Amino acid sequence: MYVQIKDVHKSFLKDNEQMKVLDNINLDIEKGSFVSIVGPSGCGKSTLLNLIAGLDQADEGAIYVNDEQVTKPGPNRVVVFQSDGLFPWMTVLDNVTYGLKLNGMSKDKAEEKALEYLQMVHLSKYVDSYPHQLSGGMKQRVAIARALVMEPDILLMDEPFSALDEQTRMVLHHELLKIWQRTKVTIFFVTHNIREAVQLSEEVIVFATRPGRLKKVFSVPTSKDGIMPDSVTMHIEQQILDVLQSEIEKVLKEEMGSDYSFKTNQLHRDHSDSMGSNI
Repeated sequence: MYVQIKDVHKSFLKDNEQMKVLDNINLDIEKGSFVSIVGPSGCGKSTLLNLIAGLDQADEGAIYVNDEQVTKPGPNRVVVFQSDGLFPWMTVLDNVTYGLKLNGMSKDKAEEKALEYLQMVHLSKYVDSYPHQLSGGMKQRVAIARALVMEPDILLMDEPFSALDEQTRMVLHHELLKIWQRTKVTIFFVTHNIREAVQLSEEVIVFATRPGRLKKVFSVPTSKDGIMPDSVTMHIEQQILDVLQSEIEKVLKEEMGSDYSFKTNQLHRDHSDSMGSNI
């Protein structure tokens, strides 16, 4: 296995008390795979991503990437956040070349490499544009190019499309899948949107509510053309919702207290295009 998560526990201090966020996480991720993680709000999805990135450390247990223990951030693990994080005073080209130049690459070579990845995300015509001149979807594509140009082994994506409209999100889903198939980068994708997870991933990891625990892993069948019938994806979505329903009820009871009222199987009647988007 390429990524190994062994016996990981993580807590944070809240109101002078230790609040456990992750409880005994054990997970293996294969090299070149596309794995998504879903679960109720506050279940530790982003915390686990930060641990893999080396942005935080586990209280107990360890995480290994290619048999090396993760103790700090590294160039083989790059994060794309919900916010694009672009430097507003830099052009698109300068944003994408920034990390390369920081690592000592010459200006000419960095720009040549950046142009290759900007072409991959269909932004070659916007190299001299500034972030404020781009749409939300275009800025996120720049952020993806900036991450990929570093040629990481793992691309860690923390709800990267959640702030985008549905049409833009669908376009970026298509582009991301093409990039993944071309680069063979390992992708670990955090999302609240079950449909997004199923449409993109080979595996969907379902977390239980806080403290986060691994509840179930769903394998998503893939077709040769990468397009699955709606009936197949909806069936898997419904299975995930079935697993998550009791966990969502726990969160609602905790947040709403005596105001809590929830009809059994209410979630099962959600047939919108954003099935489970608020989970």
